[in-house]
Amino acid sequence: MSIVVTGATGHLGRLVVEQLLEKVPADQVTAVVRTPEKAAGLAARGVRIAVADYNAPETFDGLFAAGDKVLLVSGNEFDKGRVQQHQVVIDAAGAAGVALLAYTSAPGSLKAALADDHRGTEEALLASGLPYTLLRNGWYHENYTETLAPVLEHGALVHAAGAGRLSSATRADYAAAAVAVLTGEGHENRTYELGGDEAWGFDEFAAELSRQTGKEIAYRQVSVEEYRDVLVGAGLPGPLAGILADVDASIEKGELVVDSGDLSRLTGRPTTPLAEAIATALKG
Repeated sequence: MSIVVTGATGHLGRLVVEQLLEKVPADQVTAVVRTPEKAAGLAARGVRIAVADYNAPETFDGLFAAGDKVLLVSGNEFDKGRVQQHQVVIDAAGAAGVALLAYTSAPGSLKAALADDHRGTEEALLASGLPYTLLRNGWYHENYTETLAPVLEHGALVHAAGAGRLSSATRADYAAAAVAVLTGEGHENRTYELGGDEAWGFDEFAAELSRQTGKEIAYRQVSVEEYRDVLVGAGLPGPLAGILADVDASIEKGELVVDSGDLSRLTGRPTTPLAEAIATALKG
């Protein structure tokens, strides 16, 4: 039996593998990657490396074995049909008879277009008959803390979320939840709504950033259309900018507030506060 993590050199997948190595022997972990060079460090630590691509179904032939526990980390190629990509993994897992297929989804409350592929994948996974766990990950602190340079440069946090709030946490928090499921028992056919313990709004984010930097940072509210234009101006492709602007509209409606407590219960600890994530980012 192996614990298999797809997208294992991505932001979330790598954290999952790192945390797995704290709990199980390296030879029980398989990292699925597209570019083996990026996984050289994991291979050196004894992790098994499998090279496969969501866009090439044949690369998943024979990759899984009966009894494996698999984490399907959702793809980020929004223009390549993510449900079809994920179906490749589901089909291969079904053919092998894996013990569990966990999937990193989106909160059930999120109605933005971003969630469509996740809902489609959930439907495919349930239809497969495989034992499953839906890890409905909320938003990441890093979605905002990794892009602080222009905020600090212009003294403004620009968003189209109005007074909406969201329950974000760090990628490491969500990775810990995945590890708890992959190494624990009793998670079959369960759905977890995952989010940070404390919801916050962008006015609070701006205030906290001001406090930590000593620089006055304002929250500047714009329309969804204006925010999309800002993102395009920053270099994002139009379709992706539209998806992210749509998420801000969902935040204003409260669709990214997750108050289930599932994340801290799964990990056995409180989620990382936003202030701590900001402090970590500012240290660089």
